[in-house]
Amino acid sequence: MMDIEFNKNEDRMKIMVSDLHGKLHTIHKGGGDQKIKKHHDRGKLTARERIEKLLDPNKPQQEIGAFAGYEMYKEYGGCPGGGVVVIIGYIHDKQVIVVANDATVKAGAWFPITGKKNLRAQEISIENKIPIIYLVDSAGVFLPLQDEIFPDREHFGRIFRNNAVMSSMGIPQIAAVMGSCVAGGAYLPIMSDEALIVKKTGTIFLAGSYLVKAAIGEDIDNETLGGSETHCEISGVTDYECENDSECLETIRDIVEKFGETQKAGFSRTEPIAPKLLESEIYGTLPFDRAKPYESKDIIKRLVDDSKFTEYKAGFGKSILCGYARIDGWSVGIIMNQRKVVKTKKGEMHFGGVIYNDSADKSARFIMACNQKRIPLVFLHDVTGFMVGSRSEHAGIIKDGAKMVNAMSNSVVPKFSIIIGNSYGAGNYAMCGKAFDPRLIVAWPTAKIAVMGGSQAAKVLLQIQVGAKKAKGEKVSKEEQEKMLKKIKNRYDNQTKPEYAAARLWVDAIIDPLETRKVISMGIDAANNSPIEKRFNPGVIQT
Repeated sequence: MMDIEFNKNEDRMKIMVSDLHGKLHTIHKGGGDQKIKKHHDRGKLTARERIEKLLDPNKPQQEIGAFAGYEMYKEYGGCPGGGVVVIIGYIHDKQVIVVANDATVKAGAWFPITGKKNLRAQEISIENKIPIIYLVDSAGVFLPLQDEIFPDREHFGRIFRNNAVMSSMGIPQIAAVMGSCVAGGAYLPIMSDEALIVKKTGTIFLAGSYLVKAAIGEDIDNETLGGSETHCEISGVTDYECENDSECLETIRDIVEKFGETQKAGFSRTEPIAPKLLESEIYGTLPFDRAKPYESKDIIKRLVDDSKFTEYKAGFGKSILCGYARIDGWSVGIIMNQRKVVKTKKGEMHFGGVIYNDSADKSARFIMACNQKRIPLVFLHDVTGFMVGSRSEHAGIIKDGAKMVNAMSNSVVPKFSIIIGNSYGAGNYAMCGKAFDPRLIVAWPTAKIAVMGGSQAAKVLLQIQVGAKKAKGEKVSKEEQEKMLKKIKNRYDNQTKPEYAAARLWVDAIIDPLETRKVISMGIDAANNSPIEKRFNPGVIQT
């Protein structure tokens, strides 16, 4: 029998995924075809071409922050991808993270979001103790916005601080100068373990020839000042001189191939098994209407190996699902909001997507159990928040919610967040939102991230605006209120879109739901390089 609702959901999801790929295709072009051609005419590969040559073919990859800067900096012509490409992949089967400046975007200049994206790449490297490779091709700080990228704690300078800290932690860092490397940025390759430079195109200097002339009156060209010959034969700043981009990338592969094995965290992995239920059926299972209820286990069973999910406390706290499973062979503890209306043993009806006292308590205990057994945690968000009203408040919902947040915050096992639907307010926090250090956080195209739902927020904001007008003695007609409400809601709804979140790096990526297993698997593979050294200690938990 044909399920019309399923087919409608499936068609809409396919449209959303197709739209996602269309946007990514445009982003991947960076500064556009003309800029790419100019790049090629100089004998240079683009950032993405370099990464493609560097990483193992036919091995999984995960891009981080592709949407960084999306629809931002319009007054400066935009900054596609934040002007830098960041990809987790493999070189000779060893997992690495690659950071490549995109010189087709404003000559690789650093916008504020560029700095944020670079720091996120370093954060992933530090948390997981995986090697990082920098492919440098940048004109330095974007001067019109220098005050937003240069002096603060999480600005440009933090990158060099991280270089030093990462070196002390024993995390391998390799830098290849494949274009300009100027001013403060010149320290990055030299603070890495090893530095390569490409003949004719690669240059490193604290100040270019024009600035040298202006500052001290010396006449010198950029190549003599800081080219490959200078730094490989006179200054000793760089370690390898390469004829072209291809040779440079092959040399990096040779260096990485010699890396020794590192100690592992020891997370459990068996032979991967595909889900029994068709993964592609997720498209039709998830309702397009974000308010509609659905059985969340139908999603879980299409994501986990053999569709096998061992549910924890199945009859208690039913508005959240907790349980053990495997994803691509890796053992995981899954926490997911149940989106159908559930009935308690006492006959009370609990709304789907809402966290109640019992479900918060259950989740806290499950998180503790996973820490006890060294099992990574996967959070699947479709949450509208905690239950409100006198009944919940009197039952201590704040205390129970705090219990869940405490256990999750102090968790020492790696956490991964997948925002599949709503992720509102304190629900986002409890389900390990960005503020709570998930190793990776990604969103499906259906995600909505905000302090509350659009309708509720718009009505609150409308009340504030109408109240302000009335305080000034102005009358507001019903028609005017409706116009104001529509305008407020449209603006608010735009801010809840996954693209808005991804542009600001609140999530690492927007993914096709069918990539979820790959993302989690690659994330745990990375986390497995970093043994757990900290003891799980949740501190004071009120019971």
